[in-house]
Amino acid sequence: MPDGGLDTAIRADEAGSEEDLYEDLHSAGYHYSHAGGGGEQLAINELISDGSVVCAEALWDHVTMDDQELGFKAGDVIEVMDATNREWWWGRVADVEGWFPASFVRLRVNQDEPVEDTEAPRASTGAVEGGGMEVQSSRDQMRTNVINEILSTERDYIKHLRDICEGYIRQCRKRADMFSEEQLHTIFGNIEDIYRCQKVFVKALEQRFNSERPHLSELGACFLEHQADFQIYSEYCNNHPNACVELSRLTKLSKYVYFFEACRLLQKMIDISLDGFLLTPVQKICKYPLQLAELLKYTPPQHRDFKDVEAALHAMKNVARLINERKRRLENIDKIAQWQSSIEDWEGEDLLVRSSELIYSGELTRVTQPQAKSQQRMFFLFDHQLIYCKKDLLRRDMLYYKGRLDMDGSEVVDLEDGKDRDLHMNIKNAFRLHCSTSGDSHLLCARKPEQKQRWLKAFAREREQVRLDQETGFSITELQRKQAMLNASKQQAAGKPKTVGRPCYLTRHKHPTLPISRPQQQVLVLAETRRKPSTFWHSISRLAPFRK
Repeated sequence: MPDGGLDTAIRADEAGSEEDLYEDLHSAGYHYSHAGGGGEQLAINELISDGSVVCAEALWDHVTMDDQELGFKAGDVIEVMDATNREWWWGRVADVEGWFPASFVRLRVNQDEPVEDTEAPRASTGAVEGGGMEVQSSRDQMRTNVINEILSTERDYIKHLRDICEGYIRQCRKRADMFSEEQLHTIFGNIEDIYRCQKVFVKALEQRFNSERPHLSELGACFLEHQADFQIYSEYCNNHPNACVELSRLTKLSKYVYFFEACRLLQKMIDISLDGFLLTPVQKICKYPLQLAELLKYTPPQHRDFKDVEAALHAMKNVARLINERKRRLENIDKIAQWQSSIEDWEGEDLLVRSSELIYSGELTRVTQPQAKSQQRMFFLFDHQLIYCKKDLLRRDMLYYKGRLDMDGSEVVDLEDGKDRDLHMNIKNAFRLHCSTSGDSHLLCARKPEQKQRWLKAFAREREQVRLDQETGFSITELQRKQAMLNASKQQAAGKPKTVGRPCYLTRHKHPTLPISRPQQQVLVLAETRRKPSTFWHSISRLAPFRK
């Protein structure tokens, strides 16, 4: 189909236009299978049938969900015993066998480990020299294999990115009636920026490649020169959950399903859905440390590239660690939103407007001026703010919102045990939060000295977390915040009992164990529990502080 044919074909007003185009392309034979199900998979099975040991390395942890599934951790080596199925392979780790997802592993470049020169001390001098040359030749060949794999996977990755940009994004921009620019940014993120950076990176790799003696290629310096460019993956990984949500919403409509499939067929891409293609950059940035670790394994210390490969491995591990940390924090925002929705009498802006991480929590005594009145409160330290709540008199796991302190404009002052000059009272295990903007001062006391030290360290961690977020540009988008609050409100509504007038604390979650929430089924069982008649209120009804 000529360029622009897709745009012309699917601009028809009929409801079935996208479906008709899909049928035309599909019937014409535009179908491409996954690489794992083609020649590569056939070659794996041939090696297994010949009696060869085929090993794969785990890219991610696989938690066993079934007795027949094989559990492993990232970095484990799995012996592949059957690769007949495209998506699930049968393998063995130690003495345990089971099924595992093929997408969780990658085949090792070097299936045979280098021969260790363990017999050298027993051999003659000539034999030692000959064995050493053989081992060195084997190591050079294995280093060549790793380098070839790095270059090969980079070229494949560039083609993958080009297919997404030209096959999907270009066609989507032609359909302003179906996609807005905001939607395209949500779905594809900054993948076009990644494509431009990767093109520069792969050219730099090819310039460092020694075609005559590949094992002498120096790729480590190339990774070090471009390590700052890999930071753009952080934005993409942060946006990826939003892309999945938006794609899930669009693909409920048949016209988008047929449109995306037509884009794939026209670009002659393999048989994977769009969300599968968009996952590749997330997987790619996590694969670099594994490739560099394997390259370092076969790089002798005297090699000119050894120190650069070692430094590059450390740098790429830091990049992957930063991205994983951001992913973890984004996954926690739903739990923070759920926690806020369970607090009674919440006032002010939502917690997620400024915060995204719970640093520390615990019970402290708050001493207020000028009467020096003591109040027991539960404090929750998030980045940028400190929330304090009051426990319910009967249900100690039910909290009422009482206020918040701005940590950005506050200074933490450690106080010695003794008499406080301002309050004219003895204090112990205390520290003061002084707000420079408003001039307010808050005296807080812990029960034990070790609890006070934990709080002081937590305040230091909070400031460090804020500093790192500013340096790396981490933030929660408005869409992510709204989605988290919407999910929390839906979950809270689903957890409420139908009976009108039942005390609300019966469906509350346990707050000190944030962000773990009680399963809904357990909440409903708790709601049915009946208490025995108590004479508690009758006995103290004469006491004014407890009268209702």
